[in-house]
Amino acid sequence: MALNIGEKKDVVKEVSEIASSAQSAVAAEYRGLTVHELSALRDNARELGVYVKVIKNSLAKIAIKDTNFECMDSSLKGPLIFAFSKEDLGSAAKLVNDFKKDNKLLKPIVVAVNGELVDVDKLSQIAALPNKDQAISMLMAVMKLPIEKFARTLSAPNVKLVQTLSAYKIKLEQS
Repeated sequence: MALNIGEKKDVVKEVSEIASSAQSAVAAEYRGLTVHELSALRDNARELGVYVKVIKNSLAKIAIKDTNFECMDSSLKGPLIFAFSKEDLGSAAKLVNDFKKDNKLLKPIVVAVNGELVDVDKLSQIAALPNKDQAISMLMAVMKLPIEKFARTLSAPNVKLVQTLSAYKIKLEQS
C-alpha cells in the first residue's frame, strides 16, 4: 500500500528522530525473507532494544540527512531493512549478525558507527562488543583484582604462622 505525503513525512520524522539519537546502524538486504522470518527479526530487535524499520531508500536518505548516519547515503540500494542501536553500540550489529546465521538471505550492506562507515566484514566484531552492564562488570573485575591480591599478601604471614603452629602441634601430639 502506497503512503500519502503526510504518512511519508511522519515516517521520515520518526526515523530521523531515532537516527539522531542512535549509536550505530546497520542496513541489510532482506530480499527473499518471509513475513514470518521478518516478524522473528522484529521480535529479536525488541528484546535487544533495537529500532527496526523497512523504509524506501529515498525516504531513508531524507531521514538520515544531518545525522551521524548521513555517511550511509551512497550505499543505500535495493530493498533494505534498517536497524538502529538505541542503547548499546553493538546491539544492531548483534541482531543482524545472529539473524543472518540462520537466514542466509539477510545480507548486511552497510554498517555505520558514530558517524563513520565500518567494513561489513567487521560486523561480527562489532556484535561481540560488550553492552554497558558487561563493560562495567569487566572494569570492576579489573579494578578489584589488585585489591584482592594486596589483601592476600597482607594476610599471608598470619596464615603461615597458623599453619606452622598447627604443624608443630600435630608433631607434638604424635610424639
